[in-house]
Amino acid sequence: MNIVVLDGNCVNPGDLSWDALSQFGEYKVYDRTAPNLVIERAKDADILVTNKVVIDKNIMDNLPNLKLICILATGYNTIDTEYAREKGIIVSNIPAYSTKAVAQLVFAYILKFAFNVEIHSKSVHDGDWVTCPDFCYQVTPLFELQNKTIGIIGYGSIGKQVAKIASAFDMKVLATSKSRTSGNDEYADFADIDTILANSDIVSIHTPLTPETTGMANAEFFAKMKNTAYFINTSRGPVVNEQDLRNALDNGIIAGAAVDVLSQEPCHPNNPLLGSSCLITPHIAWAPVETRQRLMDIFIENIRAFIAGKPQNTV
Repeated sequence: MNIVVLDGNCVNPGDLSWDALSQFGEYKVYDRTAPNLVIERAKDADILVTNKVVIDKNIMDNLPNLKLICILATGYNTIDTEYAREKGIIVSNIPAYSTKAVAQLVFAYILKFAFNVEIHSKSVHDGDWVTCPDFCYQVTPLFELQNKTIGIIGYGSIGKQVAKIASAFDMKVLATSKSRTSGNDEYADFADIDTILANSDIVSIHTPLTPETTGMANAEFFAKMKNTAYFINTSRGPVVNEQDLRNALDNGIIAGAAVDVLSQEPCHPNNPLLGSSCLITPHIAWAPVETRQRLMDIFIENIRAFIAGKPQNTV
């Protein structure tokens, strides 16, 4: 098998190994590949590996040996899966590899909102505690998570993991999903979105990007939240109308926000959230070394299963 990795740098910037690919044949890893170089680099590939490089009809038509496309991610919107199916090309993804890491980042944001550790540490280093007449002080208001309500929009594996962690903090959990808006499970009470927005101290989105969810977090959405509430998005950038979020922050409609994803990545210099009070991280929820190693392990097993005639994680 001839294996070509088109954009391996994000998954493995050098702290992991591609050596496991050698058991399947020859392989070549490119850190990044511009669209005009895909066909040239992959022309002899039996297995094509991509994270964000688009694989469309034209590319597939120009790769005569292509049998398998491996996506180094869960989402597969960069692949024309219908056309791949017509050509008999298997497409496999990496499901549920980052569940705990994404939930961990959600709580990194939440704990930042609650205690502002970095701000208080900077204040001490700037000399404020040295000159303080009291044994303690607070730079910003602090709050406990106990009895606060977190609203989870999208209750798949990540949403449920967030609910599980929230329950350990004795938080109240409201959740909604496409298939469930009432009842309860071991971690959450289910409700419709309007009920969640009206009653939550923190709203965290975990939906897939679909026509229905695109732009769902808009001006009307934020207006339904409490003005003391915080908003978090670790799902997909286009779920949020970024200008509306900026307006909500600037006008005190909500208390704060944190996002790990934007509508355009890398971030566009004119993104309305730049310069706002919104916490922005550069799509790192999936990036802990253990998480990326898990992705690599599943990726290798996807190839092994394909060669054995039993493809897995197909989309």
